[in-house]
Amino acid sequence: MRRPPTVPIERFLARVALPTAAVFLTSVSASATDPDPVVTFAKDVAPILQQSCQVCHQVGSIGPMSLMTYEEVRPWADLIKVQVESRNMPPYHYDVGVGIQQLKHDARLSEDEIRTITAWVDQGAPMGNAADLPGPIEFPKAGVFRLAEEYGEPDVIVRSTPYSVPANGQDLWWQPTVEVQGIPTDRCIRAIETKPSVKGRAVAHHANSTWRLRGEDGGMTAGGRLSEYALGKLGEIVPPDACRIAPANAQVSWDIHYYPAGEEVIDDQVEIGIWLYPEDFKPETLYQQTLALYGLQGGDFDIPPHGKLMTQGFHSFDHPVRIDSFQPHGHLRLTSMSLETFDPRAGRREMVSMVSHWNPGWHLSHIYEDDVAPLLPAGGVIILTGWYDNSEANRFSPDPDPWVGTGNRTGDEMSHAWIAITHLDEAGYQRLLAGRQAKRNGD
Repeated sequence: MRRPPTVPIERFLARVALPTAAVFLTSVSASATDPDPVVTFAKDVAPILQQSCQVCHQVGSIGPMSLMTYEEVRPWADLIKVQVESRNMPPYHYDVGVGIQQLKHDARLSEDEIRTITAWVDQGAPMGNAADLPGPIEFPKAGVFRLAEEYGEPDVIVRSTPYSVPANGQDLWWQPTVEVQGIPTDRCIRAIETKPSVKGRAVAHHANSTWRLRGEDGGMTAGGRLSEYALGKLGEIVPPDACRIAPANAQVSWDIHYYPAGEEVIDDQVEIGIWLYPEDFKPETLYQQTLALYGLQGGDFDIPPHGKLMTQGFHSFDHPVRIDSFQPHGHLRLTSMSLETFDPRAGRREMVSMVSHWNPGWHLSHIYEDDVAPLLPAGGVIILTGWYDNSEANRFSPDPDPWVGTGNRTGDEMSHAWIAITHLDEAGYQRLLAGRQAKRNGD
């Protein structure tokens, strides 16, 4: 077995968050002849930072610097411009102008917001009138469920059993099984969020979870997927015409991948928050939703030293489906991934989603708005394409010299996407098509 190089997580996260040091040497200067209106921090920039940046960039949060005040922001003005123009920040890496653009919890800045920040920096980053500053807002405290702001506190919380992660070493896996309390009858899930602890978020690479079902004899059997978490993921939201089932009196089996980050973490626990639809939730039509892993290539692959690789995967369905979300997954050499569909009835291949600058520090589930989520007829195909870079050009690669194969360790590579699918029948497929057509026609 190849032994991958040890990559301290603090070095990795620094690569995720910041560009090269040369950026810091660039001075900020204003054009004396710039005819554009003056853009100020107080009136124009502070509201953008408050809305899109400060939740992470404040003391005690995960951002590498605080951006709460003008005095804190001004030294970083040029770097902020570089980061927002390149769309590295906010960290929501999903291509603009390619495929479906209507997404839930879309954290991307608008073009107007990017132009505002650019103009502010180009004009010398002026403070402006302090009276124009937006009023303070209350941010969620570290360690709380982020979806609670939208749905309230979870109906059920599932906790892994404690596990201590040493300061140094190689990849570790913790696979406990725990009882689930508070679901005495089968229920439909509204949303799910898997949350590492405050200290554990630096060492919890991923945390997958599956149900174990209790039989009539009291014995336990394997069930379906509950959820998947990887660095940076917010959560999963189930559309109101779909049901991802939370089974009664079940257990949850964990598969948690830890990676030491230079500081010992004692008795770490990962939590899953589950929001349930009411017990009497019975819409007129209801279809089952599942979260599944769809691979790009069935067998192993190897990325050569200083080389690149492209892989593809094709998956068809014998019944109509709706694609509710798309989440690329890889490690340090994955750079891009796309999702396409092929409709055999129309003979049409379409690009659904493209992530050209994938970031291993932010595994995001791109959740489509309900009325644009792709529909596929029976026989439809999803096409996944992934691109990998094991060269010096990839700033996340710890070492371009070895061959890199598939595997579960951080230094290995993976080739799949997590996709939420609602399974339809022909009547449901036609009903959704007709509803969208009527909306386009203004009916």
